[in-house]
Amino acid sequence: MKFKCIIFDCDGVLVDSEATSIGAIVDLAQEMGYSMSLEQAIGEFSGQSLQYCFDYIEKASGQKFPANIVHIYRARTYEAFEKSLQPIPGIHAALERLTLPRCVASNAPQEKIRLNLGLLKLTHFFQGNIFSAYDIQKWKPQPDLFLHAAKTMGFAPHECLIVEDSLAGVTAAKTGGFEVLGYASKRTAKQLEEAGATVFYDMNLLDNYL
Repeated sequence: MKFKCIIFDCDGVLVDSEATSIGAIVDLAQEMGYSMSLEQAIGEFSGQSLQYCFDYIEKASGQKFPANIVHIYRARTYEAFEKSLQPIPGIHAALERLTLPRCVASNAPQEKIRLNLGLLKLTHFFQGNIFSAYDIQKWKPQPDLFLHAAKTMGFAPHECLIVEDSLAGVTAAKTGGFEVLGYASKRTAKQLEEAGATVFYDMNLLDNYL
């Protein structure tokens, strides 16, 4: 195999949580008097830090969120995840086949990553190798999280393959010197490819790129 380690993003790569997470941000923006469509919000916020999203809405609306906005957001999304979270199609089978060392590296906090993986019975595939941007206070599109994950796993960037679904994630991977697979939709494929990702559309085909 070409690679010695594979690093997965979480939201949009392992778990289908993006619409729920960003939908909650759209609702909060609406409550601030600022309207945006879910499609517009996904395009703007996908892969970004939560603080980036809140800063964007505050600037656009000219208002400040309450001090406990993160708590409000987490409570809403966690409740929604427990009701309706779904895995990315084919991810369980792909991880069952995977023999390479692997880990998760996400902009989300540890609590959220572990909740979502646990809800969908994905936790055991990663043997505790879960890295959060909150642990190092550096978020994608900066490359630090991927570099930290690779180093902790014991591999150099050129030995690792990143699997991402967002422009911020692809940018982080390429800046860090990694090769990156872009799990794409028709909407995102061109953007991810232009950022340097090898685009694919089906987790059942993941093995073909290793």
